[in-house]
Amino acid sequence: MEETNKSVLDDCFTSAMALTESGVLRVPTRYILPPSQRPMLGSSSGTDTITLPVIDLSLLHDPLLRPCVIHEIKMACKGFGFFQIINHGISSSVVKDALDAATKFFDLPVDEKMLLGSDNVHTPVRYGTSFNHSTDKVHYWRDFIKHYSHPLSKWIDLWPSNPQCYKEKVGKYAEAAHVLHKQLIEAISESLGLEKNYLEEEIEEGSQVMAVNCYPACPEPDIALGMPPHSDFGSLTILLQSSQGLQIMDSNNNWVSVPYIEGALIVQLGDQVEVMSNGIYKSVVHRVTVNKDFKRLSFASLHSLPMHKKISPASQLVNENKSAAYGEFSFNDFLDYISSNDITQQRFIDTLRKNKF
Repeated sequence: MEETNKSVLDDCFTSAMALTESGVLRVPTRYILPPSQRPMLGSSSGTDTITLPVIDLSLLHDPLLRPCVIHEIKMACKGFGFFQIINHGISSSVVKDALDAATKFFDLPVDEKMLLGSDNVHTPVRYGTSFNHSTDKVHYWRDFIKHYSHPLSKWIDLWPSNPQCYKEKVGKYAEAAHVLHKQLIEAISESLGLEKNYLEEEIEEGSQVMAVNCYPACPEPDIALGMPPHSDFGSLTILLQSSQGLQIMDSNNNWVSVPYIEGALIVQLGDQVEVMSNGIYKSVVHRVTVNKDFKRLSFASLHSLPMHKKISPASQLVNENKSAAYGEFSFNDFLDYISSNDITQQRFIDTLRKNKF
């Protein structure tokens, strides 16, 4: 079966990097979005920039200042579902090394990268293009490699062996992101009035998928996207980016650009936190734009409860005035959903809602 999947992939696969390197002056038809979905970056009605809260995470370790930081996180989660963090404990050298290793991977010949090619979303390490190129109605100007990353010792042998530095450099970043995620989930749990260790066991046994994304320079960035509008399935996503490109949908359903801050990481709430919080916090729809002049890289560290662990609204947040607003779901349920559904047509979390609010 693996060989069949791979041969089908080879027959219909053209990466965004290959198109850019070939010098195309127009994007192929399959990348052109319907007019209503285009980012219109150069128009007078182009997107505004949003100022997200920037939270100094080092202050969480000060017992006197921790309550203030928890409050900041609460306001950010309620108001935006996104925030930026500084002094997060991941050194600039670890970040730089990870970005360097990713650059070297995407610069490899396509035949080398295709050794890891798969369109099966359950594959623990897979290289691909677009969102899910075998089912996408419109394709997206993005190449990626995704790999399970926690526990690192279980998965790292499956990671790319070329470039030689990849496992070591990306592995260090993945481990640091896992530690950071634990701190963030504790703070978010506290901000909801739950015990900080509410999800401690689930986080330690949980899943971490590292999506390493490459968005090459695109000849027509006004009519294409790097990623379609979507929300993330997990608990949190920690995003490292080499330059600006992320946009989120604000409360008025307008697209706004998230500014790039040197040294900062972006924290995005996922569907699992929306369900756990019983809708107090929301996962936010976001998308990725591309640009004409340079390649953008990002590391999306996608954290989730264990594959088959169901999450439901925390019992402490359900009462006679606020009934459970969502059904339960697992990471595996989400994978099954995206295997057979178009997420641009309906968000996964919308299938879980018991009522509209």
